[in-house]
Amino acid sequence: MNDMITLFPMFLLIFIRISAFFVTIPIFSYRNIPNTLKIGLSFFLAWIMVFTIDPYTIPIDVLFIAMILKEALIGILIGFTAYIIFSAIQTAGGFIDFQMGFAIANVIDPQTGAQSPLMGQYLYTFALLFLLSVDAHHLLLDGIFNSYQFIPIDQTWVSFGDSRFSAFLIQTMSYMFIIAFQMALPIVGSLFLVDIALGIMARTMPQLNIFVVGIPIKIIVSFVMLIVIMASFIYLVRDLFENVLVTLRTLMRILGGV
Repeated sequence: MNDMITLFPMFLLIFIRISAFFVTIPIFSYRNIPNTLKIGLSFFLAWIMVFTIDPYTIPIDVLFIAMILKEALIGILIGFTAYIIFSAIQTAGGFIDFQMGFAIANVIDPQTGAQSPLMGQYLYTFALLFLLSVDAHHLLLDGIFNSYQFIPIDQTWVSFGDSRFSAFLIQTMSYMFIIAFQMALPIVGSLFLVDIALGIMARTMPQLNIFVVGIPIKIIVSFVMLIVIMASFIYLVRDLFENVLVTLRTLMRILGGV
């Protein structure tokens, strides 16, 4: 009984970090997952992790409140970093929609409640199904567990003011746009060639209404190219997830001052 009372502050800090992690991490943070399930999963994961990491005796005092805030910030930041990289898929869909003519219409993403491009939501759904099929969500949970190797639970500070942290954020955003550009480049490039061909037709046949003819042609070309590059898209998603794990590990090293 005394051991349980001694471990309670440690359990509470672990529970705070995991709960904050589930607020922003892809897959687990979506609104169609009941909050009861999120809280229950956080509770049981925290209960398991209490007995798997090194025990610490943490007094409940004023410093304990600062440690709670630190744990919440760490969990939110780790999940949000993964979300930024995964948003490359929807960014690529936005590039494609702009060229296809679908940018005028957005859909409400039932998972986040925000507006998202049509092709972005379509590709993002495929990416999530692929990640779930290869048990990638288990690796995300493994990432929050390994965070205690870099950021110990009794550590009272994190290196937010480190110059490496700002450089890391810039690098992460740059990588997200690079991946989005790579995913969208085959379709966007094909539509650019279609635009050139339609421009030539408009100059040679002025009586042809290019606006009416061009939009269906661009939509057909986009879907044909999407079928052709789907295998390459899945390969990029796999590479994207591998880089998510590397990025999270780098973030943990920076926050832990390693």
